[in-house]
Amino acid sequence: MKLTSNKALELLESFRDEKKDNHWIDHSICVGNAALVMAHALKLDEDFAKTLGFIHDIGKGVGDFKDHVMNGYQYILQLGYDEEYANICLTHSYLNNDVYCTAGGIPRDIPFRTEFIQNHEYTIYEKIINLCDLMCTCKVLTVDKRLVDIIIRRSAYENTQYHVKETYKLKAYFDELLGFNLYDLFPEIKENL
Repeated sequence: MKLTSNKALELLESFRDEKKDNHWIDHSICVGNAALVMAHALKLDEDFAKTLGFIHDIGKGVGDFKDHVMNGYQYILQLGYDEEYANICLTHSYLNNDVYCTAGGIPRDIPFRTEFIQNHEYTIYEKIINLCDLMCTCKVLTVDKRLVDIIIRRSAYENTQYHVKETYKLKAYFDELLGFNLYDLFPEIKENL
């Protein structure tokens, strides 16, 4: 079953106020809106990109933060949506097909997740969400500011340097695809410097 950005936003909003911290909902909305801007510039399906951005962290609404990747994946499938939507819940946190290339330290072993990430060919949409997730709080920031934000909140780990380097490579990948600095798509970044 297909999912639209309107329905994805409805799902997100259904979790508002059920938990004390709704920051993740506002973050997800920012990621979806940023993904739409990037998809438009790349002449891709804007609503699909926006939808994936909206639901990438949906697992935070259905369980513990530390399990949000698996919880989101299972939740989207249980609702009957196609796997292409559920996959974003798994892929959004990991760069380079590597569960160790993540912002939150070394993840605990979940064999299904590890095998999926290692063997899944990331779509352009999944890469967009990877990057938008690393540019958004509740507003769009430079990768620099967002990475500092993550490190301040979550600390630095043995894999942090690896993750930071790969984040910059991902940004450079999109700069090259676009033919210009992707920050030019987001004039509000200048307000957040």
